[in-house]
Amino acid sequence: MAPHEQLLLTIPDVMAQLQLGRSTVYDLIRTCRLPSVTIGRSRRVPAAAVRTFVAELAEVAA
Repeated sequence: MAPHEQLLLTIPDVMAQLQLGRSTVYDLIRTCRLPSVTIGRSRRVPAAAVRTFVAELAEVAA
């Protein structure tokens, strides 16, 4: 992990990285396909969870 890499991503960050809409990202979180944490009133997605999600998609596609 690079020293400047974010550990937790906001929903807009996840939307940009996955090129998905807000509703789709929240659906992935709601169905537990994309883990997230709540800190106060803020929802965050671990960067590692996004990488794992993409890797799992690639495995299914192969």
